[in-house]
Amino acid sequence: MQLRVVVSTLALSSAVVFVLGMVLQTQITNRLLENKKRAAIQQVEQNLPVLERQLTAVDPNEDDVGKQLEDALNRLTTTAAEQTESDSVAGTYEPVLVDGHAIAEDGAQPSAGPVDSVPESLRRLVEQDQLAIQIETANDGGSRVTMLVIGSPAGTATRPLQAYFLFPLESERRTLQVVQSTLLVGGLVLLVLLGAITNLVTRQVVRPVRQAAQTAERLAAGNLDERMRVIGEDDMARLADSFNEMADSLKQQIQQLEEFGQLQRRFTSDVSHELRTPLTTVRMAADVLHASRDDLPDGLERSAELLVDELDRFESLLGDLLEISRLDAGVAELSTESLDVPDLVRRVMESLLPIARTGGVELRGHFPAEEVSILADTRRVERIVRNLVANAIDHAEGRPVDITFGQNERAVAVTVRDYGVGLRPGESELVFTRFWRADPSRDRQTGGTGLGLSIAAEDARLHGGWLDAWGEPGQGSCFRLTLPRDSGEQVDTSPLPLPSARSIAAPEALLAVPADPSENGSVPPDEEQDRSGREPIRFSETDDQEER
Repeated sequence: MQLRVVVSTLALSSAVVFVLGMVLQTQITNRLLENKKRAAIQQVEQNLPVLERQLTAVDPNEDDVGKQLEDALNRLTTTAAEQTESDSVAGTYEPVLVDGHAIAEDGAQPSAGPVDSVPESLRRLVEQDQLAIQIETANDGGSRVTMLVIGSPAGTATRPLQAYFLFPLESERRTLQVVQSTLLVGGLVLLVLLGAITNLVTRQVVRPVRQAAQTAERLAAGNLDERMRVIGEDDMARLADSFNEMADSLKQQIQQLEEFGQLQRRFTSDVSHELRTPLTTVRMAADVLHASRDDLPDGLERSAELLVDELDRFESLLGDLLEISRLDAGVAELSTESLDVPDLVRRVMESLLPIARTGGVELRGHFPAEEVSILADTRRVERIVRNLVANAIDHAEGRPVDITFGQNERAVAVTVRDYGVGLRPGESELVFTRFWRADPSRDRQTGGTGLGLSIAAEDARLHGGWLDAWGEPGQGSCFRLTLPRDSGEQVDTSPLPLPSARSIAAPEALLAVPADPSENGSVPPDEEQDRSGREPIRFSETDDQEER
């Protein structure tokens, strides 16, 4: 901002100085010329009667009229005793006499003096008995000289002649050069001073703003005790006071939120642990009832089955809550080992094959020919993939689900693509929110706790990767898992792109018996890939079988 203010001030000041310089130069030039003309006219009026007395003896009808005119000019002298104040202002001049009504034998008019320096337009006006003034630039000894030419009729005994007085403007030119150089130097000095003054004044204003920006950056970095210095009682001091009050308020609110978050995490962890003991007792009783359900009446038999199913769901929810509490507390650790990703995906597909058959969904794995191994936590990666595949089956609506692999030197990616209901605009960022569901009322095949995708996103982040999603209504959705080859390394791009918004419509649903996931699936779906460079949504950690 300081630089912009200084540059803007200098630019505007330069324009003002230029305009002011032009105005001053024009005024000085006009004033010099006016004074020169006034003094020259006075001098002509004083010397013209003297010249006319010298011309009384001149007879323009004689043959040597040119010589007579020369003699008259020679007798026209201005001595120092005769000079007046106007003469000294007007300066020296050079007279010219011309007989405009006579023509010599060679066709030229009789004249005396440098008649070539007199412009023709001026001579025509003087020949009409008019006083004329004109500024003319003429050659004088090989150099160009600017002169003020004054022409006036001069009477003789027989007929009038024309007298011209040539006043050089050399002194005025030198004066204007001095004025121009003075204006130029003065303008440059003025601009330098204005720049220095503007820089000093702007710095006094910008310095507190810069200090506020630096303080805000340190606050954003976590140094909540950082404050601005308050000096004086001006506007900047009031700004510093307001800033410090805001920082105090933010610190207090952040501390309250941290305390609340700690209480919430502690509450979730304590409740989850405390519930495990009664849950174990209830589980044992439910297993006994379920084992003897054949001996129970029909209504009680169905109640025992429902009790076991809901206990399974409750145990899954407790496990997810405990996992979330460990992630929130930052105590989750990775147990890394060499992991063959395609082999892990095959095991997941085999375990979910009964659910896929129930929903009429074909699982199609597009496995690479070579081995794809990484260093990762097998349990967490398997949980991520299981959750994504089960989630795709649940939302495929009887259409195929494609699992595709990609790799480069630094990362490995797996995409799970379904062609079912898809995601509405904005839901690709919400799917990783805890307990969020796109449509809670729809029937689900695989159950779920509402925490699966959020845990999966955290699992991916623990490995140094991320989990992101794409979807379009009626075109299905695609979830992409990107992991570094060595757990903990940071990767910036994924080997596999997400589909674009212009994806080709989903293929026809295959409601027959699903293909064996251990075999290589059919050709990957014909769909355009996302070339837009859209920033991926980076998360980490997920549980199995989550809802969107």
